[in-house]
Amino acid sequence: MSEPAGFPHILEAGREAAAARARDCLDSGRFKAELAALVAAPTESQNPARAAALHEYLMTQMRPMLEQLGFSCEILTHAKARGPFLLAERLEDPARPTILGYGHGDVVRGMDGGWTEGTSPWRLTEIGDRFYGRGVADNKGQCLVNLSALRAVLQTRGWLGFNAKFLIEMGEEIGSPGLREICADQRERLRADVLIASDGPRLGLDRPTVFLGARGGYSFELEITARAGAHHSGNWGGILSDPAIQLAHAIASITSPTGQIRIPEWTPKELPEAVREALADCEIDGGAQAPEIDPQWGEPGLSRAEQVFGWCSFDVLAMKCGNPDAPVNAVPPSAWACCQLRFVVGVDVDDIMPALRRHLDRHGFPMVKITAAKTRSSTRPGSIRGIHGSNGQFGRSRRRRGKSRPFCPISGDRCPTTFSPISWSYGRSGFRIPTPAVRSTRPTSTCPKRSRSKAWR
Repeated sequence: MSEPAGFPHILEAGREAAAARARDCLDSGRFKAELAALVAAPTESQNPARAAALHEYLMTQMRPMLEQLGFSCEILTHAKARGPFLLAERLEDPARPTILGYGHGDVVRGMDGGWTEGTSPWRLTEIGDRFYGRGVADNKGQCLVNLSALRAVLQTRGWLGFNAKFLIEMGEEIGSPGLREICADQRERLRADVLIASDGPRLGLDRPTVFLGARGGYSFELEITARAGAHHSGNWGGILSDPAIQLAHAIASITSPTGQIRIPEWTPKELPEAVREALADCEIDGGAQAPEIDPQWGEPGLSRAEQVFGWCSFDVLAMKCGNPDAPVNAVPPSAWACCQLRFVVGVDVDDIMPALRRHLDRHGFPMVKITAAKTRSSTRPGSIRGIHGSNGQFGRSRRRRGKSRPFCPISGDRCPTTFSPISWSYGRSGFRIPTPAVRSTRPTSTCPKRSRSKAWR
């Protein structure tokens, strides 16, 4: 079908009208009311007592919203999954491109009582120019932004101009169990030209960011169990090994005092020039409430953007020894830590744990037991199909009003379908009014999405 006369002008006018509808959705309070309804659902996937809330969220919140936009919806389950999935499809024309959107409706534990006085994880609160509530920034807010945008377009012209699909899961915060299997089972229905997963970071408040994936995440636990119980330090201190001291030294051997990784297998041989070029004008700026960057931390010789998006990092997520709330005068029997490696293309995911085992043995720590972190599995980064270079060659598009929209490297391949995994980010760390995302009241950071099930001892 040929385009009507003046089609570019009509298209531009449609864009402006749709944008006006989107702004009105925010200004009228509709967006806030809808977000409040999503936040009110206590969809804690880590809490077995909330299992019913996971299903109810899809049935009473997501499904009606998508069906009003002309999507057909189906609830999917899998034996390996702890929560349901929702697959929604709106097919306008088989000849047109198909976009697959991904999101999740589960959240980390609400931690009732740990929020600022007068606020609640299950009640949307507006403070200044920001919304607070569990899931506002991860990932209910982003899902609602996308659906609100589609609604504005449909209200303006009655059609999208492309086929749209959504896959919404309810177990992302516990490592997405069953997601790979669901994607394999529904391979044909999930077939798309591009994946848009609005669940990631952003460079700054005033600069939209398109990520071509993300670093892989590998979470694991280190533990030393020296003996069955604690023994009085006055009687036994000095002749019994201290697991906490041993574990501290073992962890310290993994990086330099400033965080530079010392396990060669855990870093790529080099940072590709194509990645340097793509990150050349990218600056990390989380706004006034962002933490102050430590200038001496991490891999030397790299910019901040290169460190975060082009290189690997190692962190200790949690440590425990003895009774932290009520220490006693005793040599502890054991020590434990949960650690995480964020890695890029060029690191062999299958060699991460064996390399750690070899490293610890070389440094005199054979007593350290290595196991996969509970309920987690690894996420592998991979090159985007059709983009060249070891980490990919990345172009830039220009925004109308000046700044370029950066395309950040490091790609992921989570689902066994045919789309290219491109991710549009509204920001994980909060939601700002009127533009999306800045800071959240989440007292805990997001855990890695995947870990491996095999234990390396």
